[in-house]
Amino acid sequence: MLRIHFTDRDLARVHLAREPDPVWETLLGLHQLTAPRRGLPVFAPWRRDARARLADRHLVGPVRMLSALAPASAGYWPDFLTPGASADGLDAALEALRATPKPQLRQEMDRLARTHPLPRWAHRLAGGEAHRMEEVATAFRLVHRTIITPDWTGAAGTTEADRALRTRVLRDRGVEGLLDSFRPLMDWRPPVLHVRYPEDRDLHLGGRGLRLIPSHFCWRTPIALADPSLPQVLAYPVTHPPAWAPPATRERRPEALATLLGRTRARVLAALDTTATTGEVAQRLGISAPSASEHITALREVSLVHSRRTGSQVVHTLTPLGTALLRGELPPHATAS
Repeated sequence: MLRIHFTDRDLARVHLAREPDPVWETLLGLHQLTAPRRGLPVFAPWRRDARARLADRHLVGPVRMLSALAPASAGYWPDFLTPGASADGLDAALEALRATPKPQLRQEMDRLARTHPLPRWAHRLAGGEAHRMEEVATAFRLVHRTIITPDWTGAAGTTEADRALRTRVLRDRGVEGLLDSFRPLMDWRPPVLHVRYPEDRDLHLGGRGLRLIPSHFCWRTPIALADPSLPQVLAYPVTHPPAWAPPATRERRPEALATLLGRTRARVLAALDTTATTGEVAQRLGISAPSASEHITALREVSLVHSRRTGSQVVHTLTPLGTALLRGELPPHATAS
C-alpha cells in the first residue's frame, strides 16, 4: 500500500495531465510487449501490430536498451527515465533526460543494478558517458515513434474519456471529490490517499502537489516515482472501452452498427461530444429520459459510447470510434455505401 499524505497546499496543487504522457506510455507500452504475464488480451491487436512494426524497422537494439533500463519484471526503474518535463511533450522529456545530474544518474542506476542484472553499456551510462545517454534518448524516440505514435489517437481517446470524467467530478465535487472518484483503485481517507501498490510506503507531498497521469498502457496498479524528493506524479490505469477489446468480442459490431441509422440517434451521438448524464442528454435534445437511455444503450453496444458510474450518476463519453464517426474521420473502407 502506498499512502500519499496531503496538506491543504497539496490539495490546491493537484492537477490532471492534459494528454497521454509520451515517456510513461512508451515504457508501459513496452512492458505490454515484453512481459509474458502482462500480455493482456485487451491489447492483443495493438501488440501484434507493434511487434510487426518493430521487426520491419529492425529495432531490436533500442527495445533491448529501454527494457534493460525499465525491466517489466524488476518492479523498479530509474526516475530519470520519466522526467517531469514530459508534461510538455517528448522533445522536452528527452532534453531533461540528457540533462540528468550525474549524482542522480549514478544513484538510480546503482539501485537498478541491485534489483536487475545490467549489461556492460549500462554501467558505462551510470559512469556518466554522454554518448550513452544520447543512445538512450534515440532509443526512446525510435520506440515511441514505432509503437506509440501510430495509435496515439486511440491512447488519447481512452485517456481523454477518463480525463473528461475526472474534470466533471472536479467541477461538481472539488478536489476531494476528485480523489474520492478513484475508488476502488485508490481510497481517499482525508488527508491520505491510499493506493494499491506492490510495496508498503508513505509519501509526504509537503506542499508540492501531485500530477495525476491517466495512462492507456498502465494496468491494475498505479505507479509513482521512487524518489520522494522529486516533484510527484501518479500514473494510473484508465478503463478501456469495448473498442479496445480483442476482435472476438467485436463480431456483433457490423450488425449493431446498422441501428445507428436514424436522426434521433445521430443527435444523441452529437450530444455526447461533451460528457453528459442520460438526463442531461434528454434535456439538451428535448426527448424523454427513457428515449435517451435507449439510444445511449444502442450506441454503447456498438462501442461508440463509454459509460461509467461516478457516485450516484452514470456519465457517458464518446469512445475513439464514436468521435471518429461523429467527426467524419473514419477511413473510406469503414464508411457505409
